[in-house]
Amino acid sequence: MDDLGTVLRAWRDRLDPAAAGLTRTAPRRTPGLRREELAVLAGISIEYVVRLEQGRAATPSAQVCLALARALQLSDQEQAHLMRLAGHTADPSRVPRLIPASVRRITEQLTGHPLAVYDATWTLLHWNPLFVAVFGDPVDAGSLLLQQFERALDRVRFTPDERVAFEESMVADLRTTAGRYPNDPDVAALIARLLQVPRFRELWERRSVAEHQSAHKIVEHPEVGDVDLDSDILLTHGSNLRVVVYTPRPGTDARGKLDFLAAMTATYPAVIQGSGA
Repeated sequence: MDDLGTVLRAWRDRLDPAAAGLTRTAPRRTPGLRREELAVLAGISIEYVVRLEQGRAATPSAQVCLALARALQLSDQEQAHLMRLAGHTADPSRVPRLIPASVRRITEQLTGHPLAVYDATWTLLHWNPLFVAVFGDPVDAGSLLLQQFERALDRVRFTPDERVAFEESMVADLRTTAGRYPNDPDVAALIARLLQVPRFRELWERRSVAEHQSAHKIVEHPEVGDVDLDSDILLTHGSNLRVVVYTPRPGTDARGKLDFLAAMTATYPAVIQGSGA
């Protein structure tokens, strides 16, 4: 039977560095990726890669699994196998966290926009480099609902009316998810935790049901100042993933600021993107 460390090593060994966009600079003892190369491609630490391959790490999160799947260029079936080995068993009663290859291909084409993929509980699964450059390092960000109601979103500024509308929409969206996955313990645990927050409890008791569609946000960026963005949500068929694409608001200087941050990301990726795990 496969174990997580064994399959990760096998998949790493089989991937041609050139296919991963890496340049061969020295002779290699093995044809595949080095551990440090996989770590960079996945945005995690090399120490964590070592622990995973040696079976010394705790169960990796869905976010880490998806980052590894993307870096290793796994097929949908291999990605599903990786998720099962990591304890994220596919179950129709549970919120899906598998990002199909078709969705990954779409996200890879939208490099000029900050982009993130969330599951139906608004837990962050995947993001692109420009998302990191705009919003900061999202590693271990958890659910967007927890960020909003427990500590407020970093860098994001709303008008009072926008904040009300955003929170109402997100809570109604979560109730939709709770109705769709009534037996998912993660959904129940998230709701129980959020109910400790008076503002969430007030909105939850309204029993509103809806899907969150879009929002306007001003990002207070430490280097380029305010970035005025609209966000649009694309729902994926069957998996209930939320692909969130941020676009510059017309009539503002946001496009130029995004282009500047994109150029900085390309020039200094380690500084802008950070690393996790």
